[in-house]
Amino acid sequence: MLPALDIAGQEKLLAANVLIVGAGGLGCPAAMYLACSGVGQITIADDDKVDLSNLQRQIAHHSSSIGLSKVASLKETMLQLNPETAVTALAERLQGETLALEISKADVVVDCSDNLQTRLEINKYCKEYKVPLVSGAAIRMEAQLSVFDHRLPESPCYQCLYDADSELSLSCSDTGVIAPLVGIVGAMQALECIKLICQIGELVCGRLLILDAATMQWREMNLAINSHCSLCHPV
Repeated sequence: MLPALDIAGQEKLLAANVLIVGAGGLGCPAAMYLACSGVGQITIADDDKVDLSNLQRQIAHHSSSIGLSKVASLKETMLQLNPETAVTALAERLQGETLALEISKADVVVDCSDNLQTRLEINKYCKEYKVPLVSGAAIRMEAQLSVFDHRLPESPCYQCLYDADSELSLSCSDTGVIAPLVGIVGAMQALECIKLICQIGELVCGRLLILDAATMQWREMNLAINSHCSLCHPV
Protein backbone atom coordinates (compact mmCIF):
# COMPACT_ATOMS: atom_id res chain seq x y z
CA MET A 1 0.00 0.00 0.00
CA LEU A 2 3.03 2.30 0.21
CA PRO A 3 3.53 3.87 -3.24
CA ALA A 4 7.30 4.23 -2.72
CA LEU A 5 7.65 0.54 -1.89
CA ASP A 6 4.79 -1.30 -3.63
CA ILE A 7 5.06 -4.91 -4.80
CA ALA A 8 8.51 -4.36 -6.34
CA GLY A 9 9.88 -3.26 -2.98
CA GLN A 10 8.33 -6.23 -1.20
CA GLU A 11 9.95 -8.53 -3.75
CA LYS A 12 13.33 -6.88 -3.08
CA LEU A 13 12.86 -7.52 0.64
CA LEU A 14 11.97 -11.15 -0.05
CA ALA A 15 15.15 -11.61 -2.12
CA ALA A 16 17.40 -9.85 0.42
CA ASN A 17 19.99 -11.40 2.72
CA VAL A 18 20.66 -9.42 5.91
CA LEU A 19 23.31 -10.09 8.56
CA ILE A 20 22.58 -8.86 12.09
CA VAL A 21 25.51 -8.96 14.52
CA GLY A 22 24.19 -8.98 18.09
CA ALA A 23 20.94 -10.37 19.50
CA GLY A 24 20.55 -8.00 22.44
CA GLY A 25 18.87 -4.65 22.99
CA LEU A 26 19.38 -3.38 19.44
CA GLY A 27 19.40 -6.70 17.63
CA CYS A 28 16.03 -7.85 19.01
CA PRO A 29 13.85 -5.03 17.61
CA ALA A 30 15.92 -4.76 14.42
CA ALA A 31 15.55 -8.47 13.68
CA MET A 32 11.86 -8.60 14.62
CA TYR A 33 10.95 -5.67 12.35
CA LEU A 34 12.99 -7.04 9.45
CA ALA A 35 11.39 -10.47 9.81
CA CYS A 36 7.83 -9.18 9.91
CA SER A 37 8.61 -6.77 7.04
CA GLY A 38 9.29 -9.75 4.80
CA VAL A 39 13.07 -9.94 4.50
CA GLY A 40 13.67 -13.35 2.95
CA GLN A 41 16.91 -14.40 4.64
CA ILE A 42 18.29 -13.13 7.95
CA THR A 43 21.42 -14.34 9.73
CA ILE A 44 21.77 -13.45 13.41
CA ALA A 45 24.99 -13.93 15.35
CA ASP A 46 25.69 -13.69 19.10
CA ASP A 47 27.66 -15.94 21.47
CA ASP A 48 25.78 -14.91 24.63
CA LYS A 49 22.96 -16.57 26.58
CA VAL A 50 19.80 -14.94 27.91
CA ASP A 51 20.13 -13.65 31.46
CA LEU A 52 17.44 -12.26 33.76
CA SER A 53 19.01 -8.79 33.55
CA ASN A 54 18.56 -8.80 29.74
CA LEU A 55 14.77 -8.87 29.96
CA GLN A 56 14.60 -5.19 30.90
CA ARG A 57 15.44 -4.18 27.32
CA GLN A 58 15.90 -7.21 25.02
CA ILE A 59 12.30 -7.60 23.91
CA ALA A 60 12.56 -10.83 21.90
CA HIS A 61 13.54 -12.80 25.01
CA HIS A 62 11.20 -13.94 27.80
CA SER A 63 11.57 -15.33 31.29
CA SER A 64 11.27 -18.80 29.77
CA SER A 65 14.27 -17.98 27.54
CA ILE A 66 16.72 -17.58 30.44
CA GLY A 67 19.68 -19.87 29.88
CA LEU A 68 19.03 -20.29 26.16
CA SER A 69 21.36 -18.86 23.56
CA LYS A 70 20.19 -15.42 22.52
CA VAL A 71 20.14 -16.34 18.85
CA ALA A 72 17.94 -19.39 19.51
CA SER A 73 15.53 -17.28 21.55
CA LEU A 74 15.48 -14.49 18.95
CA LYS A 75 15.02 -16.93 16.08
CA GLU A 76 11.96 -18.44 17.77
CA THR A 77 10.39 -14.99 18.18
CA MET A 78 11.16 -14.05 14.57
CA LEU A 79 9.58 -17.24 13.22
CA GLN A 80 6.48 -16.65 15.29
CA LEU A 81 6.19 -13.28 13.54
CA ASN A 82 6.97 -14.65 10.08
CA PRO A 83 7.50 -18.41 9.68
CA GLU A 84 8.44 -17.92 6.03
CA THR A 85 11.60 -15.96 6.81
CA ALA A 86 14.73 -18.12 6.55
CA VAL A 87 16.59 -17.44 9.81
CA THR A 88 20.14 -18.68 10.37
CA ALA A 89 21.19 -18.52 14.03
CA LEU A 90 24.94 -18.50 14.72
CA ALA A 91 25.66 -18.94 18.43
CA GLU A 92 29.19 -17.59 18.16
CA ARG A 93 31.15 -14.36 18.21
CA LEU A 94 31.85 -13.70 14.55
CA GLN A 95 35.42 -12.69 13.88
CA GLY A 96 38.19 -13.14 11.34
CA GLU A 97 37.48 -15.33 8.32
CA THR A 98 34.06 -16.41 9.62
CA LEU A 99 32.94 -12.79 9.95
CA ALA A 100 34.36 -11.96 6.53
CA LEU A 101 32.48 -14.88 4.94
CA GLU A 102 29.13 -13.90 6.45
CA ILE A 103 29.56 -10.26 5.42
CA SER A 104 30.53 -11.25 1.88
CA LYS A 105 27.18 -13.07 1.52
CA ALA A 106 25.05 -10.22 2.88
CA ASP A 107 23.25 -7.42 1.05
CA VAL A 108 23.20 -5.28 4.22
CA VAL A 109 24.92 -5.65 7.60
CA VAL A 110 23.17 -4.33 10.72
CA ASP A 111 25.68 -3.76 13.52
CA CYS A 112 24.01 -4.31 16.89
CA SER A 113 27.19 -5.39 18.67
CA ASP A 114 28.31 -4.06 22.02
CA ASN A 115 32.06 -3.52 21.73
CA LEU A 116 34.39 -1.35 19.67
CA GLN A 117 36.69 -4.14 18.48
CA THR A 118 33.81 -6.00 16.85
CA ARG A 119 32.40 -2.80 15.34
CA LEU A 120 35.75 -1.95 13.75
CA GLU A 121 36.17 -5.46 12.36
CA ILE A 122 32.64 -5.43 10.93
CA ASN A 123 33.38 -2.08 9.31
CA LYS A 124 36.66 -3.36 7.84
CA TYR A 125 35.05 -6.31 6.08
CA CYS A 126 32.00 -4.29 5.00
CA LYS A 127 34.36 -1.86 3.32
CA GLU A 128 36.40 -4.69 1.78
CA TYR A 129 33.31 -6.36 0.28
CA LYS A 130 31.46 -3.09 -0.40
CA VAL A 131 28.48 -4.04 1.76
CA PRO A 132 26.34 -1.24 3.28
CA LEU A 133 26.56 -1.03 7.08
CA VAL A 134 23.80 0.23 9.39
CA SER A 135 25.35 1.19 12.71
CA GLY A 136 23.51 1.97 15.94
CA ALA A 137 24.47 2.39 19.58
CA ALA A 138 22.72 3.27 22.84
CA ILE A 139 23.89 3.71 26.41
CA ARG A 140 22.47 5.40 29.52
CA MET A 141 20.09 7.96 27.88
CA GLU A 142 22.13 8.63 24.73
CA ALA A 143 22.07 7.02 21.31
CA GLN A 144 23.42 7.40 17.81
CA LEU A 145 22.69 6.10 14.33
CA SER A 146 24.44 6.23 10.96
CA VAL A 147 24.67 4.38 7.66
CA PHE A 148 27.97 3.71 5.91
CA ASP A 149 27.25 2.82 2.30
CA HIS A 150 30.52 1.26 1.21
CA ARG A 151 29.27 0.97 -2.36
CA LEU A 152 29.77 4.72 -2.68
CA PRO A 153 33.34 6.05 -2.97
CA GLU A 154 32.35 9.29 -1.23
CA SER A 155 30.93 7.53 1.86
CA PRO A 156 32.96 7.68 5.09
CA CYS A 157 33.38 4.50 7.11
CA TYR A 158 32.87 3.75 10.79
CA GLN A 159 36.62 4.03 11.40
CA CYS A 160 36.51 7.59 10.07
CA LEU A 161 34.41 8.34 13.14
CA TYR A 162 35.97 6.03 15.74
CA ASP A 163 39.39 4.40 15.49
CA ALA A 164 41.02 1.74 17.64
CA ASP A 165 42.23 4.38 20.11
CA SER A 166 38.74 5.70 20.84
CA GLU A 167 37.61 5.32 24.44
CA LEU A 168 34.38 3.44 23.75
CA SER A 169 34.68 0.48 26.11
CA LEU A 170 31.45 1.14 28.01
CA SER A 171 28.50 -1.23 27.66
CA CYS A 172 24.88 -1.28 28.79
CA SER A 173 25.61 -4.07 31.25
CA ASP A 174 28.26 -1.88 32.89
CA THR A 175 26.59 1.53 32.91
CA GLY A 176 22.90 0.88 32.25
CA VAL A 177 20.50 2.06 29.58
CA ILE A 178 16.91 3.27 29.67
CA ALA A 179 14.89 0.38 28.22
CA PRO A 180 12.90 2.00 25.37
CA LEU A 181 16.02 3.69 23.96
CA VAL A 182 17.42 0.50 22.44
CA GLY A 183 13.99 -0.14 20.91
CA ILE A 184 14.03 3.28 19.27
CA VAL A 185 17.49 2.77 17.78
CA GLY A 186 16.95 -0.87 16.77
CA ALA A 187 13.73 0.05 14.97
CA MET A 188 15.53 2.88 13.17
CA GLN A 189 18.27 0.47 12.11
CA ALA A 190 15.60 -1.80 10.63
CA LEU A 191 14.09 1.18 8.82
CA GLU A 192 17.42 2.22 7.29
CA CYS A 193 18.03 -1.39 6.26
CA ILE A 194 14.66 -1.54 4.49
CA LYS A 195 15.38 1.76 2.76
CA LEU A 196 18.73 0.40 1.57
CA ILE A 197 17.21 -2.79 0.21
CA CYS A 198 14.23 -1.12 -1.47
CA GLN A 199 16.17 1.98 -2.58
CA ILE A 200 13.62 4.38 -1.14
CA GLY A 201 13.87 7.56 0.88
CA GLU A 202 17.02 9.35 1.99
CA LEU A 203 19.54 7.35 3.99
CA VAL A 204 21.39 8.51 7.09
CA CYS A 205 24.60 8.24 5.05
CA GLY A 206 27.29 10.85 5.58
CA ARG A 207 25.38 11.92 8.68
CA LEU A 208 25.44 10.94 12.34
CA LEU A 209 22.20 11.25 14.30
CA ILE A 210 22.66 11.73 18.05
CA LEU A 211 19.75 11.45 20.48
CA ASP A 212 19.63 12.88 23.99
CA ALA A 213 16.71 10.87 25.36
CA ALA A 214 16.62 12.91 28.58
CA THR A 215 15.45 15.97 26.64
CA MET A 216 14.26 14.06 23.53
CA GLN A 217 16.41 16.24 21.30
CA TRP A 218 18.16 15.07 18.15
CA ARG A 219 21.40 16.51 16.83
CA GLU A 220 22.86 15.83 13.41
CA MET A 221 26.52 15.89 12.40
CA ASN A 222 27.79 15.74 8.84
CA LEU A 223 30.41 13.05 8.32
CA ALA A 224 33.17 13.10 5.75
CA ILE A 225 36.01 10.73 4.93
CA ASN A 226 38.72 11.17 7.55
CA SER A 227 42.10 11.90 5.98
CA HIS A 228 43.72 9.95 8.84
CA CYS A 229 41.57 6.83 8.36
CA SER A 230 43.84 3.92 7.41
CA LEU A 231 40.99 2.11 5.64
CA CYS A 232 39.92 5.03 3.46
CA HIS A 233 43.53 6.19 2.94
CA PRO A 234 45.71 3.06 3.02
CA VAL A 235 49.44 3.70 3.07
